[in-house]
Amino acid sequence: MTQALGHAARYLFLTLFALFLAAPLVVVTGVSFNATRRMSFPPEQWGLRWWEVFFTDAGWMASFQASLTVAVLAAVIAVSVALPVTYASWRYRSAFGRWLAFLGSAAFMLPPVVMAVVFLIFWGWVGHVGRIENTLLSHAVVFLALPLVTLSLGFRSIDPSLVEAARTLGAREHDVFRTVVLPIVGPYLISGFAFVFVLSLNEYIIAYMVAGFTVETLPVKVFNSLRMGFQPTMCVGAVLFMLVSIVTFSLVARFSDLPRLMGAR
Repeated sequence: MTQALGHAARYLFLTLFALFLAAPLVVVTGVSFNATRRMSFPPEQWGLRWWEVFFTDAGWMASFQASLTVAVLAAVIAVSVALPVTYASWRYRSAFGRWLAFLGSAAFMLPPVVMAVVFLIFWGWVGHVGRIENTLLSHAVVFLALPLVTLSLGFRSIDPSLVEAARTLGAREHDVFRTVVLPIVGPYLISGFAFVFVLSLNEYIIAYMVAGFTVETLPVKVFNSLRMGFQPTMCVGAVLFMLVSIVTFSLVARFSDLPRLMGAR
């Protein structure tokens, strides 16, 4: 009886906690479908007016496309750097590779505003300011820790006997990597890409400070628009980001070992 009450209390707590987390998302979604300009929930009148405004406004679409471009390229760069570093650490037990992995993770542990100031000074010092490359490279550096962690988990999950068997059968090093290593670490690579993509998509401070006056990503556009008061198109952008994040992490959960990525053994 006591155990059943404990389970019921736990499920009740988790349900209430989930509702608490979901409530702001539900409100934002409802407001985006409000036919009037007022920030009211539930909507006084339902409509797609603000969705139409968002997708037909050149400014909002340019910022959304800029966000997607930065997020995709930052994720590609971060994964491209993390893969050889983690492979060297696993394959050769390289102390230098482990040092590089630690160095690559350091930026993620610092407060975003600190890294934003660092990148602002750096890009000003090299004379390369106000470019979209500044944002995507800065995001790639800051979020490099994520593919480093996921790929390290992937390489540690490889059974050494599989590698030895492939080599015994005459497979060369690149054949071992292509036929044994890559299929195992592939889901972890995709997960690292997804984490960088989503975080870069939603990042504001660094994007604003390194190129925000000339390259408006969607978070920067939302905050800049707040100066003119509330606009329901902001909610449309928020819902789009939410949908992209849900789809991305759903794919990670579907094709990767999500419990292990979250720290389970």
